[in-house]
Amino acid sequence: MAVWSGTDSSTGGSARPSLTSVSSGELQSLRTCNCELALLPLRQLLLLQPNSFQLQGDTVAVLNPSSRRPGGGFTVISDGSLYVDGQRLCRLSGYFKRHVELNTHYDYKNYRETILGRPLVFFVNIRTKYNSSKEKTYALLVNTRHPKMRRQIENGMNNIISSVFGESYKLKFDFQDAVKKFFPSGTHLVNGENLSFSYEFKSDALFDFFYWFGISKNTISVKGKVLNLSSTNTEKKEMITRFLDKMSEPNLRSNSFSDRKFSVTSRTSVDDVFNSSLTPQSPFMESPFTVWTVSAIQEPED
Repeated sequence: MAVWSGTDSSTGGSARPSLTSVSSGELQSLRTCNCELALLPLRQLLLLQPNSFQLQGDTVAVLNPSSRRPGGGFTVISDGSLYVDGQRLCRLSGYFKRHVELNTHYDYKNYRETILGRPLVFFVNIRTKYNSSKEKTYALLVNTRHPKMRRQIENGMNNIISSVFGESYKLKFDFQDAVKKFFPSGTHLVNGENLSFSYEFKSDALFDFFYWFGISKNTISVKGKVLNLSSTNTEKKEMITRFLDKMSEPNLRSNSFSDRKFSVTSRTSVDDVFNSSLTPQSPFMESPFTVWTVSAIQEPED
C-alpha cells in the first residue's frame, strides 16, 4: 500500500508531502477508478508525458497524440498562461477555457461531454510558507472516470437545472479545499482560483430575477482524496508513467450521451457513462501548436 506523509524527514518536517513507499505493482495494477485526484510537479508531468505535454520556448502545448484513439489524452483547464515555478511566464496552447458562456442545449451537451470525457488538469503554484519567495508549479489531475468525482460534477449540473425555471444560471466547481488539505498547514496557494472552472447558461427569458439577484449562481466545493505522484525514484517514476498512460486512455464504453432537457420537469439523472466523442474542434478549446520535442526540461529536484 502507498503511504503518504505530511512531512519530509530529510527537511525537518517543513516540506511538501512525499510518497514514502509504494508496494511492488500497486501503481502497475491501480485502475483509474481507484484514483480520485492526483498531484505532481509540472516539470515531472512534462518529463513523464511528453506525448501529451510539451514545452518549447515560452509555450506549454497540450497535445492530442495521433497514437491514441479518439477520446484519449487530457483536458487542461486554464486561462491561457502560467508562471512555471513562479519564475518563467509561459502561455498554454490546446487548453480548455476556465469560464465559458453557453446559450443553447447543444452548447451545454458539448460542454458536459468535454468536462466528463477525459481527465481534467489544473496548474497551480504552491509556496510552502506564505511569506516565502520560492514557488513550485503543480498539476492537479481530476479523474472524471471515478464514480465519486463524476457524481459530484453530474449532480451539480443536474441539480441547478432542476432548481431554475428556464432562467439563466451560473455554476462553479472548485478544488481548492481538497488541495489545501493535502499540503501541510501554512502552505499558500498562490493562484488558487486556477483550481476551478465554471460555466454560465444564458437563457432568453425576459426577466431573470433569480439570476440578477445571484440566487441561481452556485459554487460546489469538490471533495476527494489526493494521490501524490511526486517522486524522484526511477522505478516509481516508471510506474507513475504507466499509471498516467492508463488514466489518459479513452474509455471503451459505447454508451451515448443522454440529452438532458433544460426543464424543471426533467428530473432523471444523465446516464453514468463515459463519452469519448470530444474533439479538439470544441468551440471552447484553444488550438495546440505543432508537436515539439522536449530537450531542455530539467529533472525536478525534490
